[in-house]
Amino acid sequence: MSALAVNNRLEFNSLKEYLDVTDGNLASHLKALEKEKFIGMEKSFVGRKPNTRYFMTQAGKNAFNDHLKVLEKLIKSQK
Repeated sequence: MSALAVNNRLEFNSLKEYLDVTDGNLASHLKALEKEKFIGMEKSFVGRKPNTRYFMTQAGKNAFNDHLKVLEKLIKSQK
């Protein structure tokens, strides 16, 4: 989610490279995030090659911001 929080859209291969995960691992995580409606997907073709790009939905942005707030609160409580 953090990669999508700072990028409007990322292609599958860019995410895979950035996160250093396998195709299957990334696909299963993306599927879970899509199921929760935290991310969306756009499919297109670049030349003859399929291109899948992912983006964070408003629900995903809200959930990610809530997560960050909880982490900040946890960090502050440890000081």
